Amino acid sequence: MWTKRTIIILLNLVLLLVMFNFSVAEKEEVLENGELVLLKLAPVDPRSLMQGDYMRLSYAISQTEELDKLPARGYAVVKLDEQQVAHLVRYQEDKAPLHPQEHLLKYTKGEWSINLGAESYFFEEGQAKTFEAAEYGGLKVDEKGNSILIGLYDAQRQLILPERK
Repeated sequence: MWTKRTIIILLNLVLLLVMFNFSVAEKEEVLENGELVLLKLAPVDPRSLMQGDYMRLSYAISQTEELDKLPARGYAVVKLDEQQVAHLVRYQEDKAPLHPQEHLLKYTKGEWSINLGAESYFFEEGQAKTFEAAEYGGLKVDEKGNSILIGLYDAQRQLILPERK
């Protein structure tokens, strides 16, 4: 016999699975249809640049001296040059205004900089030397400002691939 408690637990489980699948589908949509945006990497503390099997990332557009004036959540508005490299135009709280050739990147305000949600890049153990040449973080971005980090790029804006063993 189904108790009230069992039914509630099953409904919550189904709801959780639906929400998870929706989130995955949303990210797949960004990967498939999003536009490639290259963000210049900003220098970080070399001691924390490589930490085990991941690299802590900081972007040039995330560094602002007016951090305390920005809202806790908002959008970095960028324009892309002919090589897909993003250049900061402004920060704003809402999606509008957005002019032609401008793109949105959602952000949250951190303690020292803004976070774009792609501040760590994980790689296979033993590949740290390969990714030291990274100059850009490559993100796929949709029209709503959602982004997914897809890889690291070198100074010539070429995707850095792990070495084959």
